[in-house]
Amino acid sequence: MRFQVPQFIDFEDKVFGPFTFKQFIYLAGGAGMCFVLLRTLPQFLAILLSIPVVALSVALAFYRMNNRPFIQLVEAFFKYIAGARLYVWKRKDKEEKTVQSRLGEKYLHLEVPKLGESRLKDLTWSIDARKDDKETGDSA
Repeated sequence: MRFQVPQFIDFEDKVFGPFTFKQFIYLAGGAGMCFVLLRTLPQFLAILLSIPVVALSVALAFYRMNNRPFIQLVEAFFKYIAGARLYVWKRKDKEEKTVQSRLGEKYLHLEVPKLGESRLKDLTWSIDARKDDKETGDSA
């Protein structure tokens, strides 16, 4: 059995002449809104208000940004304006830095021998410090 696979499913059908159903609805809505403005308001004010209506209806019908319909851009805009915006920044240190900070805290508690004491005490302190490093598995 052979089945026919649909082709060109990304394109909408042209229903009203050269326009798709959505394009026709956007253009008819814009034209209807302009008609209502011209009938209810003074002519100068109606023309001023109908210019943005015409621009919006033409943009909704034909304009595509990043190969996406303009209506999706308008929808994203309203979701952004109406939605809550909470920006949280959490700094994540790398594992190396945390190991170094733990080692730094460990060595802060060690007593460093002062200069001028006997050489024997200096040697024992350095041996003890190396022994502690080997026990923790860290090497300097």
